[in-house]
Amino acid sequence: MDIAVLADIHGNYIALECCLEYVLSRNISTFFFLGDYIGELAYPDRTMQMLYYMNDRDECYFIKGNKEDYWLKYRADGEKGWKDKNSASGSLLYAYNALTSRDLDFFAHLQPVQEITVGEMPPVTICHGSPNKINEKMLPDNDRTMEIMNSVKTSTILCGHTHVQSKIVHSGKCVLNPGAVGMPLFSEGKTQFLILHGNDGTWSEEFISLQYDVDRVIRDMHEVKFDEHAPYWSLITENILRGGNTSHGKILSRAMELCRKETGDCVWPDIPEKCWAQAVNELIGLYE
Repeated sequence: MDIAVLADIHGNYIALECCLEYVLSRNISTFFFLGDYIGELAYPDRTMQMLYYMNDRDECYFIKGNKEDYWLKYRADGEKGWKDKNSASGSLLYAYNALTSRDLDFFAHLQPVQEITVGEMPPVTICHGSPNKINEKMLPDNDRTMEIMNSVKTSTILCGHTHVQSKIVHSGKCVLNPGAVGMPLFSEGKTQFLILHGNDGTWSEEFISLQYDVDRVIRDMHEVKFDEHAPYWSLITENILRGGNTSHGKILSRAMELCRKETGDCVWPDIPEKCWAQAVNELIGLYE
């Protein structure tokens, strides 16, 4: 038994298409999707249509990611202050405005964690961040990760959120992170996922990295004027797509630190664009 495990698509339907073509060439028809389906990239509807098609045709299991929580909270008026032409929130607003009622209802029915049994194989736990919290990172050599592993019943945990392929083994249990389909880190710009092999009652992993048409993704971004909707966020996205390893979160933290130094306070998303410019320049170099 083989299962394709895909996380953090972030609206990269071109990378997703590449992954699915490869998976289908391996005659795999069972999928675990670990959340964060859109965000950051152009034409979110194309990603959603691909997911709906897969769900109708194959055996698919979907988990809610932190991005899905953002869209649902915004619909319920739980988020305030999102703005266009704003590096902190412009991409969120662009993505939300592309969502349909069907999309939001689909997200609303997703669970943040599931324990799943497929066939005669041992159950696995699937989640986005951790089984305890949707945006918690399960990191190697981390006491909190070991604590979570000890608390989970299953011996295999599948998670995303970090955008980094990893395997963590502790006390007979294993955490597997497939990396990110859409914007993986430390992948040399390749799209990533994993195949979970089940044989004789034992799970084993095969990490996959694939070249795909990154230039096409970036052309799409410019086509919808992403650089206007979320100026510096868009630059960070392009840097990651081309193989950069500096995350949005790291640059956001630096921009907020600069904002606090200048104004004495910083309330997201009201971060001056000049603070974004300095943070981007310091951490990845400012693009013209």
